[in-house]
Amino acid sequence: MENNQNKGVLLVNLGTPDAPTAQSVRRFLSQFLHDKRVVNMNRLLWCPILHGVILPLRSPKVAKSYQSIWMEGGSPLLVHSKNQVDKLESKLGLPVELGMTYGVPSIASGIDKLIARGVEHLIILPLYPQYSATTTAAVSDAVFRAFKTVKTIPTYHFVRDYCTSPSYIKALAASVRKHWQTNGKGDYLLCSYHGIPKRLADNGDIYPQHCEQTTQLLAQELGLDENQMGMAYQSRFGREEWLKPYTDDVLKALTEKGVMNLDVIAPAFSVDCLETLEEISAQYKDLFIQIGGQQFNYIPCLNDSDEHIDMMEQLVK
Repeated sequence: MENNQNKGVLLVNLGTPDAPTAQSVRRFLSQFLHDKRVVNMNRLLWCPILHGVILPLRSPKVAKSYQSIWMEGGSPLLVHSKNQVDKLESKLGLPVELGMTYGVPSIASGIDKLIARGVEHLIILPLYPQYSATTTAAVSDAVFRAFKTVKTIPTYHFVRDYCTSPSYIKALAASVRKHWQTNGKGDYLLCSYHGIPKRLADNGDIYPQHCEQTTQLLAQELGLDENQMGMAYQSRFGREEWLKPYTDDVLKALTEKGVMNLDVIAPAFSVDCLETLEEISAQYKDLFIQIGGQQFNYIPCLNDSDEHIDMMEQLVK
C-alpha cells in the first residue's frame, strides 16, 4: 500500500454479548435497543416497554440461542471478527483494530488503540455492505462520540457502503460456487437480508435499494435468472410492517412452486452470527422441512476467507 505512513484501519461490526448468559445478553440488548438509530420511538413510551417487558422476557430466550452457537473463543461474530483483524493487518502491513457499536471491544477503544500505535489517518470500515441508518449511521455516531475525548483527532475516511463493489460481489459468488462444488447446486438460491421497519425506508433509508443492487449483481455474476434466484428479509421484530417479502413467506411460496432443494446465503452479514447460524441455519431450515422442502443448504458468510480479506484490502486501498 502506497503512502501508508501513519495510517490505520478500524474494522467495525454490530457487537455481541460477552457471554451466553441472560445477564450478559440483557446488558447488550439494553445498549443496542436504547440507540435511537435502532428504535426511534418516544423514550417515554419505549423505555418502560424495553425494561418492563422486552428485556426480562427476551434476554433468557436469546441467551439460550447464543448457547447453541457459542464457540471456544466467544461468540462466532467476535471470533471471526478477530480473525479478520489479524489477517487484514498481516496483509496490509498497517495497524488494524476492531470496534463494536455495542458491547466490547468498543469503537472508542479501537480508536484509542490505533492512536496509541501512532495512527494519524484513520480508515473506518463498517462491515455492512448495504448502508442503513440503523447500522452504518450508528457507527458514525459512535465515532464522533469517541472523538469528543480525543485531544487531536486523526484525519479519517469513512467507507459508507460497498454493496456494488466488484470485489465484494466476486467474493460472494466465489463462496456460492465453492458451496456448489462441495454440496451440489440447489434448485434455487435465496438471498436473505436482515430487515428494517418499512417506515424507515419510506422516510429515506436507502437500505432496500442496496439489497436489491447486491442481489442483481450477484445473479449476473452467477448467471442466474429470476426463476433461479431471489431475495427476502428476515429478523423482523415487533408488530409494525417491515421490509417485504419476509423470508418465511418466501420459503412457503418456493415449496409451493416445487423447490425442494434450497440454497440460502446472507449477503448483509459479513460474519456468521446469531441471525445466520440460529435463525437461518436452524429455524428456517426446520420451517422449510416442515412445509415440504427436502434439503436446505445454508452458505456461510464470507467470515475470514481469503476472498473477503482481499476485498477489505481493496476497499482500504
